[in-house]
Amino acid sequence: MAPKARKKSRPLTTKEYIVLGFLSILLLWLIILNLSILKKEERARRSAYGAQEQLSSIQSREKTLEASINELGTERGEEESVRSTFGVAKPGEGEIIVVPPKNPATTTPPSFWQKWFGWAKFW
Repeated sequence: MAPKARKKSRPLTTKEYIVLGFLSILLLWLIILNLSILKKEERARRSAYGAQEQLSSIQSREKTLEASINELGTERGEEESVRSTFGVAKPGEGEIIVVPPKNPATTTPPSFWQKWFGWAKFW
């Protein structure tokens, strides 16, 4: 068997160059659009993440406020709020001041050198 002969490639025509150029420009345009969409998607993802964090902080704040509302709904809660806000007391109530106990002053005996040179500090 004889080896197969290679086909000679023919030069491209002007029409083929125009189609090839059009397809190249179309491919480049599609790549740029795809990159633009990826950037917008990343921005949207970050925005959604920030909104999710904001929602969770608002929900925790809501729980705190609901607890405060429930506490203020009781008589004891109202009284505590008025006392802490305005610093008032019921008639006949006094103020208690807790004083820490006095610690006896513990003195250490002077060392040999303190005794020996004790006269110098008054000089």
